[in-house]
Amino acid sequence: MPRLPACSGTEAVRAFERLGYEQARQRGSHVFLKCGGRKSLSVPLHDQLKSGTLRGLVRDSGFSVETFSDAL
Repeated sequence: MPRLPACSGTEAVRAFERLGYEQARQRGSHVFLKCGGRKSLSVPLHDQLKSGTLRGLVRDSGFSVETFSDAL
């Protein structure tokens, strides 16, 4: 499986927005994203997301790692 580049929570939110997600709300240090027929995501706004957390978000979104990396 391809490696995910290291990124912050803010960078991940921007990448998901480029892929069609939009911010639904924010509570504390987590941003909740929604997209039409896709699963909602909760992205922590950390300085650097752990690789397992980021991979889980990409998996839940239904996009491939390559597609997400290109959106960064």
